[in-house]
Amino acid sequence: MQYRTLGRTGIKVSPYCLGAMMFGAVGNPDHDASVRMIHKALDAGINFVDTADMYSRGESEEIVGKALKGRRDSVVLATKARLPMGVETGNVPADPNAQGASRRWLTRALDDSLRRLGTDHVDLFQIHRPDPDTDIEETLSVLTDLVRAGKIRAIGTSGYPASDIVEAQWVAERRGLQRFRTEQPTYSLLNRGIEREVLPVCERYGMGTLIYSPLAGGLLTGRYRKGRQADTHRAQFGFRHLTDERRLDTAERLIPVAEEAGLSLTHLALAFVIAHPGVTSAIIGPRTMEQLDDLLAGTKAVLTDETLDRIDAIVPPGTDVGRLDMDYAPPALERPRLRRRVPEERPAA
Repeated sequence: MQYRTLGRTGIKVSPYCLGAMMFGAVGNPDHDASVRMIHKALDAGINFVDTADMYSRGESEEIVGKALKGRRDSVVLATKARLPMGVETGNVPADPNAQGASRRWLTRALDDSLRRLGTDHVDLFQIHRPDPDTDIEETLSVLTDLVRAGKIRAIGTSGYPASDIVEAQWVAERRGLQRFRTEQPTYSLLNRGIEREVLPVCERYGMGTLIYSPLAGGLLTGRYRKGRQADTHRAQFGFRHLTDERRLDTAERLIPVAEEAGLSLTHLALAFVIAHPGVTSAIIGPRTMEQLDDLLAGTKAVLTDETLDRIDAIVPPGTDVGRLDMDYAPPALERPRLRRRVPEERPAA
């Protein structure tokens, strides 16, 4: 592995990061099999592992914790918090405060993650999507305290728009707080929108980037073809991005590019992502050992300028072909009332 520096943290990480979302009930419920996959990835030179509290409701973190016993010091460990973790029990509703980026929740969420991971600190703690209900100064303030307490080495974001990243950097500078050192956006052959603003902003502020869904949510594995219904684990969740005709058409056009480069579509997709100078590491998220073996087999692939030019001709730089279902959308795009002016009430005659 040719290790890269994670932004300006001084931390060296592999260009591929092992994502743990598929370890647990949502993906592979076999803990022993998942532990073996983590060990195989580490033995192959991957030293970066990313998980989150909401992956199988903490089960992923527990599996990662088991796998890292005796190997924790050599691994750069990242996790995330922000998304709902409350559970309804009987007639008792879920705790509305078991989520978000407030001081109240993040302090508890981090302690819960550390317990499940079996460690006293994480190397990277990320806010798992923006929280419009919490002032960014509140979030940075608590994260600063947690860094000073030794529970976190660096802080980052996931799915943040460029404007939110810039605002957070300015607030950190003005208030003397810890600043976000990384961003985790989606980036793939089909989703190149971050080339327009997010990647340039991250480079400007010296932030590292962990790319999620470099295989476009599974669409670039080669198992999803136009006119053919794929029988895969992901297909059962009904993701719309797997049946988007525009995305399927584009994937078909990319297959000959991969073949002429002597690569599978999967390996072309991974090599494309890490070829960008603004990308630090691409997250691979296998569910089975077979998938991991295939992903590891493509880690040495390098694309020529000719191949990259052909990709640019199919998906122009800075453009997206459709979108991933799990992409962050600002509240105003999801709630009509936030983008429609309410008529003023007229006094009764």
